[in-house]
Amino acid sequence: MDLIGTILWPLKWVVSAILVGFHAVFESLGMDPSAGITWVLSIIFLTFVVRAALIPIFVRQIKSQRRMLEVAPQLKKIQDKYKGKKDQFSREAMSRETMALYKETGTNPLASCLPLLLQMPIFFSLYSVLHEAQINKVGIGLLTNDLAKSFGNASLFGAPLHETFTNASGWEVRAIAGFMIVVMTASQFITQLQLVAKNMSPETKESPMYRQQRMMLYVLPLIFVISGLSFPLGVMFYWLASNIWTMAQQYFVIRSMPTPGSEAALAREARLAKKAQRRGTPAAVLAEAGAGAGAAEMEAVRVTTQRQQPVGKQRSKKNGKK
Repeated sequence: MDLIGTILWPLKWVVSAILVGFHAVFESLGMDPSAGITWVLSIIFLTFVVRAALIPIFVRQIKSQRRMLEVAPQLKKIQDKYKGKKDQFSREAMSRETMALYKETGTNPLASCLPLLLQMPIFFSLYSVLHEAQINKVGIGLLTNDLAKSFGNASLFGAPLHETFTNASGWEVRAIAGFMIVVMTASQFITQLQLVAKNMSPETKESPMYRQQRMMLYVLPLIFVISGLSFPLGVMFYWLASNIWTMAQQYFVIRSMPTPGSEAALAREARLAKKAQRRGTPAAVLAEAGAGAGAAEMEAVRVTTQRQQPVGKQRSKKNGKK
């Protein structure tokens, strides 16, 4: 076993165990254990387990991204300060000031890549498990040799899960792989577009970070197109499920916890103001109180919601005399 195989072996064991576990669950529900849909669902639920385990890391990533967006204007000032200066002294000074800013604000530019980096070993482990099943190697851990052969020979709509777009034996593989590549590319583009278009403040959009994010908007989908051609269908299902999870997760985060000053933050403030206005008007109070209440109760609510006029002392005395 080579060095990479030795490092990945524990992960491959865990990946195989989770995969076999879900396969056993679906088999117990009456699904054909050799069918491709059974293995595809096992891969998808394996993806959900992996992404759920990474939620704490994702939360740290969001906080780190938020801090990076907040310090972007200060970072731009440092870069503008040394703009056009290419001597060694200026480059070292800019580097020192940049690192000092990161340390002072507690930011880490690499933190945003952490979930992706943590997923890569799992991704390669799944790829290795599927590839070894394809060439009839002995299974790992709970993935017995029979299950490995079943996994390697499974097909979905006539398309073997171990085949790729480039080495497809039939049009079914190319059709499914082509469709998945399009969906993966679109989901990645939408995910990045959400971040660039809605979750960046005007100050951040003036910084170099915005230009980098705009570039990634088009570079990442291109990577998915190129790499998707050479990945087996089974691995592409993991990748697609992970992309859709990321897109939905980021949509929820941007909607509920947007970057201050961004378009998403203004939209959230407008939603909250409209909701508060609906709940705070007398009509809304009456509507809530009147649901199932009697006429006397509605009248009591109407009286309590009306503004009470102040009564002067003279008027109070006159009323008392009467």
